[in-house]
Amino acid sequence: MAAAVAVSRPELNIAVTSTNMKAITIAALYELWNLEERNKPKRRRVWVHEIMRRRSELGEFHHLLQELRLDDGRFKRYLRLTVPLFDDLLARVGARISRQDTNYRRSISAAERLSICLRFLASGDSFRTIANSFRVGTSTVASIVSDVVTAIWDCLVEEFMAVPTAEEWRVVAERFEERWNFPLCCGAIDGKHVVLKAPANSGSQFFNYKGTFSIVLLAVVDADYCFRVIDVGGYGRTSDGGILANSAFGQALHAGDLQLPADRALPGAEHRGPLPHVFVADEAFPLRTNLMRPFPGRVLPPERRVFNYRLSRARLVVEDAFGILSSQWRIYRRVIEVRPELAERCIKATCVLHNFLRRTAPTAAVRECIPGGAVEPLPRLGRVAANNAGREAIRIRETFTSYFSEEGTVSWQDDI
Repeated sequence: MAAAVAVSRPELNIAVTSTNMKAITIAALYELWNLEERNKPKRRRVWVHEIMRRRSELGEFHHLLQELRLDDGRFKRYLRLTVPLFDDLLARVGARISRQDTNYRRSISAAERLSICLRFLASGDSFRTIANSFRVGTSTVASIVSDVVTAIWDCLVEEFMAVPTAEEWRVVAERFEERWNFPLCCGAIDGKHVVLKAPANSGSQFFNYKGTFSIVLLAVVDADYCFRVIDVGGYGRTSDGGILANSAFGQALHAGDLQLPADRALPGAEHRGPLPHVFVADEAFPLRTNLMRPFPGRVLPPERRVFNYRLSRARLVVEDAFGILSSQWRIYRRVIEVRPELAERCIKATCVLHNFLRRTAPTAAVRECIPGGAVEPLPRLGRVAANNAGREAIRIRETFTSYFSEEGTVSWQDDI
């Protein structure tokens, strides 16, 4: 009697003998072939789905948007741009996002590609939802969003978010003194956590103190709520002060390479000597010669409370700018379910679009100069950064403190 031989392959699990070797060999080959067939990708049943074929008839761009163009208000609520601004933006980026027709199919027009991208940024809907609305493929939406947000940033950044020159910094400082009563201020700095779906294999890098996964938008905002400098992509676990130190802007500020205007005296206080131009920030940032933060603590002398109020009043422009940004582009109101690299490009595109809208179609400011008696919140006291300020930085802050309580006082500050 022939000896039985156990086959080691678990998918076969058959005992082989000399009498049935041929039958088992055929069965094994068939089983291997069956496994290979199951692992093969399925062939597409149709080249273009029937729903996609009717895009030119029933797609959102060809049907709804053409009707909305007759009502500028509804069009703006839908894409966040008026019809003239949409056409202006299309003229700027159209050449970058256009694609050629082929012998097999017509390409999606530049106007439709821009509409798809703006709708994604304006609503925060998933790629699948946008794809069904515009009757295109989900992967097509992903490709369009990636291409268009990159084109928007590249085409608008030089005109609407170039790094300011010394003269431009001086104009910003004058506007802060005029609108927010804080002289020698070149901008307000803060960070915003943009919530993401947890990236794969990222560990705790993106996990922030709020208990979500995020990347950080660090921004410098001028007195008119425009973004002057942004840094996008910091890990959510990193503090605002750490992100500033690691950013190109923070390193240039520390090295003195920002081309800030020359030191000058405070208005009406020449006897106090020249002071450097500064940026204002909350208590999450360190105190430096060019970076003012509030005094810590709750029980403070009146002069220091006045300084904290005046600094908080100037710093609120960055909080307001973030509020305008998230209200305009609802992608910030949802969990962004894209990879971090694409999320960074989307954030940069919305920031430069924010400036584009404010400079080409200025709207009423969210906050005007605070009238006498109006109440402003004091700085948040929840986050306190490690602060090893130098003597010069402390002297500069004390000079501002004395100035705000003497020569630079405003009528309503003592009532706050």
